[in-house]
Amino acid sequence: MATTAMAGQQIEMMARQPRSRAESVTERNRNLFEAQRRARRGPTPEVFFAKHIDNTRLVKADDPERRREMRQFATVMSLLFLLVMVYVWQHFSAIEIGYQVEAQKQQVEQLREENRQLRLTEAQLTDPERIDKIAKQLGLDAPKPGQVVRPDGSLTNTAVWAQAKAPALVAQ
Repeated sequence: MATTAMAGQQIEMMARQPRSRAESVTERNRNLFEAQRRARRGPTPEVFFAKHIDNTRLVKADDPERRREMRQFATVMSLLFLLVMVYVWQHFSAIEIGYQVEAQKQQVEQLREENRQLRLTEAQLTDPERIDKIAKQLGLDAPKPGQVVRPDGSLTNTAVWAQAKAPALVAQ
């Protein structure tokens, strides 16, 4: 109701012709103030006081039930945090071990390839035709009779079949 009355008064004021701009603003403000004062309840004006409250001397009462609840909450949260950290540690350890396994697989594959290359090189170097060719380039010839001396001291140029002998036991 008060707002409709104020709106009606404002419309009346707008309808009047102002004499000068400054005078019309002052008159309008005065009329609005009067309308607001009339719209208030009761004859007493509204007064507000700032009250400073000092709570520094107050001591909080101890609540054992609240303390017990807080201890339980802290314990449960600590246990939950610990479980999450164990899970995270386990997860990252599994990932790290996976990386290590992959690195070792690559290393094994690299060593196999190196071993294959070395065997190929060995086969090329021990090829009898290659050795014979190099020997002829160096001026070497087939051994003449009597040039080959066997470890047992016998001299022979005849072909000998390889024999396997059982190793002798030596007493120490």
